This record gives sequence, C-alpha cells and structure tokens, in this order.
Amino acid sequence: MASRGNCRRVLIIVENLPSPFDRRVWQEATTLHKNGYQVAIICPKGKGYEDSYQHLDGVHIYRHWLPPEANGAFGYLLEYSAALTFEFFLALKIAFKHGFDVIHACNPPDNIFIVAGFFRLFGKRFLFDHHDITPELYEAKFGRKDFFYKMMLMWERLTFRLADVSIATNESYREIAISRGKMPPEKVFVVRSGPDLTRLQILPPAARYKCGRKYLVGYVGVMGAQEGLDHLLRIVRTIVFDRGRDDIHFCLVGGGTELAKLKNYAQELDVSDHVTFTGRVDDQTLLEVLNTAEVCVNPDVPSEMNNKSTMNKIMEYMSLAKPIVQYDLDEGRRSALDASLYAEHNNEEDFANKILQLLDDSALRDRMGRFGRNRVQDELEWKHEIPKLLAAYDTLFSR
Repeated sequence: MASRGNCRRVLIIVENLPSPFDRRVWQEATTLHKNGYQVAIICPKGKGYEDSYQHLDGVHIYRHWLPPEANGAFGYLLEYSAALTFEFFLALKIAFKHGFDVIHACNPPDNIFIVAGFFRLFGKRFLFDHHDITPELYEAKFGRKDFFYKMMLMWERLTFRLADVSIATNESYREIAISRGKMPPEKVFVVRSGPDLTRLQILPPAARYKCGRKYLVGYVGVMGAQEGLDHLLRIVRTIVFDRGRDDIHFCLVGGGTELAKLKNYAQELDVSDHVTFTGRVDDQTLLEVLNTAEVCVNPDVPSEMNNKSTMNKIMEYMSLAKPIVQYDLDEGRRSALDASLYAEHNNEEDFANKILQLLDDSALRDRMGRFGRNRVQDELEWKHEIPKLLAAYDTLFSR
C-alpha cells in the first residue's frame, strides 16, 4: 500500500482548529502518511497546542498565531488577513524545506484558494476539503444574507473553480459541489468524518458527573450561536420545573464564543444547579462524561446549514452506544437512523418528552445504543473512509 504514495507530498492548510485537535484533519494526515505520502500541516495555535513546530506521528505541523474568534466585520477582516498571511509565508517555508505537490485546503473559511492559486502557478495541485457550507454557516450565525454572505458565495465559487478535486463530508455537500460549484461529478468524492473506535472507547461510568442525581444527559460540541444550546437550556427548565424531574443532570462539554452567555442564560432560567459547563476538555474527560450519560443530545436548530451538515457529535454518541435525541434534520437522520429519536422542528416540548421517554425506558435505550454502535462498526468508522480518501488522491495525481 505504501508504494501508492511514493514521492507524493501534501500540504494541508486548516484555519479554524489546531492539529491534532481537529480529528478529521488528523485522521486524513496520518492516513496519508501511513500510505507513503509526505505530509505537512499549517494550522493555528490553540490551548494545549502552542508549539510553532511539531513533528508528530510522521507529520510536520506548523502552527501560527491567530486573533481571537471574530464576532464582527472588523474582527473577521483581522482574522482572515492574519491567517492568509501566515499560511502564505509558512507555505513558502515548507515548499523550500520539505516540498509539496498538493495543497489540501480545509474550510471554513473558503478563502484559502488565494494561497493555493499562487502555488498553482508553479504546477501545484489543489484539493478542497469541504468541511462546512460557509455561506449557510454565516446565515445561521447572524441571520442575514448581506454583503458578507454574498462574498462567501463568491469565495466558494472560486474555490470550486480552482480545485482539481473536492472531497465532501456527505452527499448533501457533494450535491452543492456539483450544482453550485459546477464541479464534474467524477471529481467530487464523499469522505465522511468517520469516528476512530480506538479513541472512542466504552468505559465504566463516572458517577461524579451526575452530581448526585440518577441520570445524566450529555452534550459535546461547540458553544456557538447556531448550535441550539439556548433551546437545550429551556428544555432543561421544562424538564426540571414543568415536569418536576429533579433526578436529571445535564453536562455540556465544549468551548466557544457563546459559553459565557450560555452560563448567564442558565442562571436567568434558574437551571444552573442542573447544568455543568465543562469548557474545552481533554479526551479522557470527554469519554468519561459521554460514557456516564444515559442519553446524549444534539439540539442543532433547523436551518439550511444544520439540515445539510453531518455533525461529528452524532458519530461520537453512536460510537459509545448512546441513544440520541435531536431535531428531525436530513443529515442527522441519515447518520443516526434508529439510534435517535427525532423531535419536531423547534418544538422544545417534544424534545423534552423524547429525553424523558428514553430515560424512563432502559430497554429502548439499550436497543438504540446497540444499533448505533453496530452501524458505526459496520459502515461509518474511519477505516471505511480510507479507500475513498486514497481514491480521491489517485484521481488528483492522475490528471
């Protein structure tokens, strides 16, 4: 298998998360390395990932400073300008020090094509790794289709136009690449963000996360505006006060720009005693929380972004044999199938009812959990995606 990648050199550029924290990027990088590719990554620094250079598992990682996550137009201008400047000069450094044949760009944002376009003048290939539909992400965060939304549509079009090959995280994204991006279907490959079961191990529960209560409901993900966590906190209030269930605790794992606001909102709703916000945590803590939870939730609100996106948290819940409650979104249902119960769109009462239904029915929880775990093992685990990633690269190098 290693002979497949002889003399093939890849530079992966990702802006929104450091490596190896970004699981998808790290799985791709290490998979390519194991199959004979030389791999380097450019990414931002982050908590626990402050080294400017690291050589880890055969992959060269170059990290750069980035301003705090933006909230307004000026903040985005500063963030994107800084990122592109560092990406360009680090790419030059890597070109001279290690060499590369391919720039593998991971969005968001969709402006890394600017760096790739320069190096295409020197014969480098360009692969676009479509993580998020950025225009829809912008609309979900800010609720408008203004100048910046249109700018992101333009960036997306230019990215697809420049890309030799694109990989999509699901069929909905593949359709966008073909219809909106005008890419030939034979150059668009679906490579899902499959979980790694060597990392997501089933462990004994840790009772301390229940804070003395009988049940734990778990959530893992970004604390952002589009994740529906305000819905979840109101659902907690419904369960605790309207349904009189004092035997349930909620643990929300993750960091993000909305974390402080969400903590304040929990206090306003008088549910702080029933909710733990962990912030960003290490893998061990994440696994302990999810293994302790009887039910896991995905409160992503219905929107074009969420309807078409596959959420990593769903795969992680299923990997640990946890039954799920979420709103009835297309890609969420395609991923989870019978591992989840589906609430009506924006119906917080229905969402609360389905959480309680699962907590009060251990046989249903076990059946749904086993279904999810088996589905990951048989169809969705990362090992099933490796041939698709390598096929995309074979097409890239055959042009």
